[in-house]
Amino acid sequence: MATKSKILIIGGTGYIGKFIVEASAKAGHPTFMLVRESTLCNPSKSKLLENLKSLAVNLLTGDLQDHESLVKAIKQVDVVISTLSRPQLVDQVNIIAAIKEAGNVKRFFPSEFGNDVDRVHPVEPAKTAFATKAKIRRLVEAEGIPYTYVSCNGFADAYLSNFSQPGATGPPMDKVFILGDGNPKVIYIKEEDVATYTIRAVDDPRTLNRILYIRPPANIYSFNDLVSLWEKKIGKTLERIYISEEQILKDIQEAAPPRNVILAIEHSAFVRGDHTNFNIEPSFGVEATQLYPDVKYTTIDEFLGRLL
Repeated sequence: MATKSKILIIGGTGYIGKFIVEASAKAGHPTFMLVRESTLCNPSKSKLLENLKSLAVNLLTGDLQDHESLVKAIKQVDVVISTLSRPQLVDQVNIIAAIKEAGNVKRFFPSEFGNDVDRVHPVEPAKTAFATKAKIRRLVEAEGIPYTYVSCNGFADAYLSNFSQPGATGPPMDKVFILGDGNPKVIYIKEEDVATYTIRAVDDPRTLNRILYIRPPANIYSFNDLVSLWEKKIGKTLERIYISEEQILKDIQEAAPPRNVILAIEHSAFVRGDHTNFNIEPSFGVEATQLYPDVKYTTIDEFLGRLL
């Protein structure tokens, strides 16, 4: 049996990063996580760090702005996975420079985990956010660094726990606001499943220099169908309030950050259908549930059942 790659996760205490660190360790990969000195001293991160250390995760002290610490950490591993948040995406140029100097990395996963940024039609400010990811892709390719880009579209916990309802802390029980006509198909993936598929791709030659799309067949829903499924579960008909594209664009312009970015990303998915308005071609992509049919993912039906 081939030796499993040593993996370094940068941004491992973040929203999706913590799931990927855990999945890596549980899958038996020697797992390393880059942490800043300030993170080690942060009381709010102590429980998470203790949990990861109990899984034999190796904590390496370093900083995105400290080139030497990046190179030193990267030289200890085979694969680098970035899970940096939106404000830090541009700092990935420092990771790329360190990977080039280290010279030993056989795969880099930039921070993606959303729409395929080469196949979207967003308005500002999401347009700029997606463009930053696209620029990182082009730099990775120009530098000749082996890569995998992960496109999982929508995180289930983030989107479905409150059905993307502004200010809501739970799912709708009386009325529901729907962006556009509610017909475009949208994809939702449980965060733990995103991590599982990402780690499975690490040593898979089929995902090398490809986009790994996570499109579970049971998790592709229009918003209208999603509401109908929820109505069936709660035994109640909701008042559906449709928001026109004109109104959405006005709301985006008037909203303050980060709400304007989130609303523009939702416009891309729910109105323009950017999750599903193209086919996956073998020349650029592969689909995770087809590659790994043994992975049992959480279906939307199951997820909504847990909200009851």
